[in-house]
Amino acid sequence: MADIDKHAAHAYAGAQEKQQGLNVSQLGLSEASELVRNKKVSPVELTHECLSRIERLNPKLNAFITVTADSALAEARHAEAEIQHDGWRGPLHGIPIALKDLVDTAGVRTTAASGVFTDRVPIEDAEIVRRLKAAGAVFLGKLNLHEFAYGGSSAISYFGPVHNPWNLDYSPGG
Repeated sequence: MADIDKHAAHAYAGAQEKQQGLNVSQLGLSEASELVRNKKVSPVELTHECLSRIERLNPKLNAFITVTADSALAEARHAEAEIQHDGWRGPLHGIPIALKDLVDTAGVRTTAASGVFTDRVPIEDAEIVRRLKAAGAVFLGKLNLHEFAYGGSSAISYFGPVHNPWNLDYSPGG
């Protein structure tokens, strides 16, 4: 299990950019943002690729507690339409992200990785979520963590331990 393909395990990977043969899964945020801004990579394409990787790798990594695929694709389509019509909001516009399951997100279950809050669905966004939405970020879902963020190993979670994508025997930290 420790031999997971390193490219496939990259948590925030993008799609293959067909014209240049560029593997956006290996791009940093600033590089991906520049490609999206210049309309060389589509937010929808990036989001599809991220969701595909989550579906393929999360059974091994247990990184996501909740995946918001439908709303992520809707947000990506909206971002793409804005960018196509010169409505660029900044470097996070159209970029897929995920948040720890500790951050309140309106309408999305937020558990703090605890059995105490398995059915908790906030009615308001935390300030960071409001700002990320205003910046046009595409929200993929909620990430697993150490219960109540009270530890650094991510080993103690109601939803099971998180595994390091580079080596399943190591702690991912956080």
